[in-house]
Amino acid sequence: QVQLVESGGGLVQAGGSLRLSCAASGRTFSIFAMGWFRQAPGKEREFVAVITRISGVTSYADSVKGRFTISRDNAKNTVYLQMYSLKSEDTAVYYCAAGGPGSMTRSHGYDYWGQGTQVTVSS
Repeated sequence: QVQLVESGGGLVQAGGSLRLSCAASGRTFSIFAMGWFRQAPGKEREFVAVITRISGVTSYADSVKGRFTISRDNAKNTVYLQMYSLKSEDTAVYYCAAGGPGSMTRSHGYDYWGQGTQVTVSS
């Protein structure tokens, strides 16, 4: 089993920045990749970014490319999502996920999920 705990969400003005963290514990050696997803009210959960645990390969949704950066600190078993130039449409609950290998841009590719952290961008 793997446990994931997110932190760092909050309220920020449009154009501002936030950094989310996701700390993993348990059988972390079994993780192939860690990703971030988000879900806005009334919308489906959508892929944001992913990073592979060993090689550090990253992938981003087009909507966040160039504004968000995913990174990892394997010594701390922690993944970060640095978000810049935030927009009102980035408002959502952000979830950290771990799993793979498989479809790393789809929810079903992940075995473990955090509880989510709210990000609210005011315009």
